[in-house]
Amino acid sequence: HTFSAQRSLIDIQMVVKCEGCGEDASLQCPTCKTMKLSPSHFCNQQCFKKSWGQHKVKHQKATVSIMNHIDNGYYEPYPGYSYTGKLRPYKRKSRRVDLPDNLGRPDYWEHGKPISELQSRGVGQIKVLSPEEIEGMREAGRLGREVLDIAASMIKIGVTCEEIDDAVHEACMERNCYPSPLNYRGFPKSCCTSVNEVICHGIPDQRPLQDGDIVNVDITVYKNGFHGDLNETFLVGNVDEAGVKLVKASYDCLQKAIESVKPGMKYRDVGGIIQKHINACGFSVVRSYCGHGIHQLFHTAPSIPHYSKNKAVGIMRPGHCFTIEPMINEGVWRDTLWPDDWTAVTTDGKRSSQFEQTLLVTETGCEILTARQDKNGQAHFMDNM
Repeated sequence: HTFSAQRSLIDIQMVVKCEGCGEDASLQCPTCKTMKLSPSHFCNQQCFKKSWGQHKVKHQKATVSIMNHIDNGYYEPYPGYSYTGKLRPYKRKSRRVDLPDNLGRPDYWEHGKPISELQSRGVGQIKVLSPEEIEGMREAGRLGREVLDIAASMIKIGVTCEEIDDAVHEACMERNCYPSPLNYRGFPKSCCTSVNEVICHGIPDQRPLQDGDIVNVDITVYKNGFHGDLNETFLVGNVDEAGVKLVKASYDCLQKAIESVKPGMKYRDVGGIIQKHINACGFSVVRSYCGHGIHQLFHTAPSIPHYSKNKAVGIMRPGHCFTIEPMINEGVWRDTLWPDDWTAVTTDGKRSSQFEQTLLVTETGCEILTARQDKNGQAHFMDNM
């Protein structure tokens, strides 16, 4: 590592102490920033140059740490990052590009940009689906449920989330569906798998599921121009009583919210129903992510926050189609992102659970387009309770 690569230090706003001489410092090592190491500060270029022989050891140790873990599946792509809980990323395969030529695809499949969604932003109008569009949504919802049920059959100790993703991808191909998450805004996999403290958007990797884990699998399929979106949280092996209570509360609050869906219901009132139940259970509701409209667009109006006293606009009308998907935390409601810019985790490292359905407002209530077709529609975690 030559000093020439280090010449341009990064200005920082706060005043801290120089690693070299202990004086006030206002510059930061750019390599530490790039490698996501804890910040190293210096007062000037000269002091940085004098300290380079000792400081570069920090970079070398971080590189060795990465290499030591790679062969074991677990590795450290973000040296110096402070994880909030015990979960760590594992290696994963690169994004799939082997898609059948005749597969229908959303507009973002190649470049990652959901152009149609971006063009619809700011309009705010909630689409009323035609009878033909409703049939398209029913098909997408039914196929999405089939794929999730296949993922559910794989949940057991020792199975990796990447193996679940492989099965999801193959199930989509067998049904001539595009897995909607794949390359959506650059997401590298065909489904999301969120373990323990991961709230949502976990990237499937080679970590084996462990006894006592809870894991959410989020499925969306794209069929004949329509998206069907759903998810469930599963129990792996012997989950402790507190974990089961969390998962059950997250399921129950979704059921209560679904019962309220009918023409004339204000979208902003859904969150109050969820929050009231979750507060009584001693848990908290994530505020950063919400339910959303869905049809030909993966995410669109309306937005449905899951907490009370929100400012969502709109009133439910027959033909509206959307998801409700409350994320419930064991501890505080706040979230943060891993450096991959996808994996949302609880800030206190405690567990999170979620369930989701795609709903269609009818003349008298709602139709669950992604409902399970057996066991009276109950969630899979309830099968052995």
